[in-house]
Amino acid sequence: MHTMKSRLVLSLLLGLGLFSACKKDDVAAPETPAVSSDQIKDSVLAYSKDIYLWYEQIPSTFNPRTYEDPDKIMEALRQYSIEPGFSQPVDRWSFAFTKSEWDDVSSGISGDFGLGVFFRTEGDLRVKMVEKDSPAGRAGIRRGWRITKINGSSTITTGNSNFIVEAVFNSNSTSFTFQKPDNSTVDITLSRGQYREAAVHLDSVYSVNGKQVGYMVFNSFMGDTARVYSEFDRVFKRFAAANVMDVVVDLRYNGGGYVTVQERLANYLVNSSANGGLMMKQEFNNKYPQYNTSTNFRKAGPLNASRLFFIVSNSTASASELLINNLQPYMEVKLVGPKNTYGKPVGYFPIPVGSYYIFPVSFRTTNKNGQGNYFNGIAVNATAPDGLDKDWGDVSEASLASVLSYVGTGAFRTQEARAQSTEGARNNAQAEAGNVILDRHYFKGTIDPRGL
Repeated sequence: MHTMKSRLVLSLLLGLGLFSACKKDDVAAPETPAVSSDQIKDSVLAYSKDIYLWYEQIPSTFNPRTYEDPDKIMEALRQYSIEPGFSQPVDRWSFAFTKSEWDDVSSGISGDFGLGVFFRTEGDLRVKMVEKDSPAGRAGIRRGWRITKINGSSTITTGNSNFIVEAVFNSNSTSFTFQKPDNSTVDITLSRGQYREAAVHLDSVYSVNGKQVGYMVFNSFMGDTARVYSEFDRVFKRFAAANVMDVVVDLRYNGGGYVTVQERLANYLVNSSANGGLMMKQEFNNKYPQYNTSTNFRKAGPLNASRLFFIVSNSTASASELLINNLQPYMEVKLVGPKNTYGKPVGYFPIPVGSYYIFPVSFRTTNKNGQGNYFNGIAVNATAPDGLDKDWGDVSEASLASVLSYVGTGAFRTQEARAQSTEGARNNAQAEAGNVILDRHYFKGTIDPRGL
């Protein structure tokens, strides 16, 4: 348990007169009187006015009882997150989940098809990722396959994005027609099923002009942390045994997760010369400066890489960005991908209110050099398309190929020209807009689980 944050939550609970059991795993919690929906909503606002990073901007006239539930209250409070240097509110993330929903999300348990999709261009919908233990994974579906029909409909366009969301993420059963890379087609009907998500989707080693390159596709900083840490140990021992000096971490769809998992991965990736150096600072609002914390690097594993490459996209968020920001002062770090990362230099921890956990943004993070505030994302060093037509680890996949080109020649591969014409540019813009809708299904956040 993180002692300081535990005391912080306890002080919040006591200060608001709402103390019940703080730990989710308490064996027996004292019975508490039933509370009304309005009392819960009032409590949500009271917590936010205390711990929210921008609490001073919440107007006294804000009435939480006019909102449907705690999540809607959290969404409404986001508008008051005005940060110096930014003309629009910066908070896009404060939220609430029922406790049962959060227990599933935080443990890495999902109950859907295990299938992610993105538009490569307008009308060209591709499988972007598959969870190997999910219904889609067991059916043999692979990243890069094109979806040509959904429930018999061949209207696969960005204008139909909401239909696609319902069919892929919210349905109990959906039929798909896939076109494989060899142009053959296959019809597969998927039924919703429960499975455990895999954090590491692939790890491999490539030889480029005599240099050994380690590649890891890392998709989430959440889930069963014991399993995740075991995977880290396995992967980095493999890389060290292969004399890897250049490491590529593919975070293109990683929306974040636990600060603690980020710390562990950072300690595996950083060079041993950084051992003991400042990794990051967490800073709360001006009511709680005594809870600001600093974390130092504690080198883990045998790997001592010379360079780090991160494949990123606008879906790369939160703990993923925290990892990159924390490592940049210590190593040569380069980013490759379609565009800047998402832009979330802040985090939260779960606070129990009734049957919910609420997550008001509660702290900001900075690295050794005091750098943070990347609300507009972290910029890429080289632009490369998301090679949605290729499977993970394919050396011809656009982003990976660009990194391998740099390792071999010192120059990133020139971006593929898919938008030479006005029509091509329009199609790509439509695809990006459609992908924003498809990406809303995925969690983006920096969670410090030590807050309870």
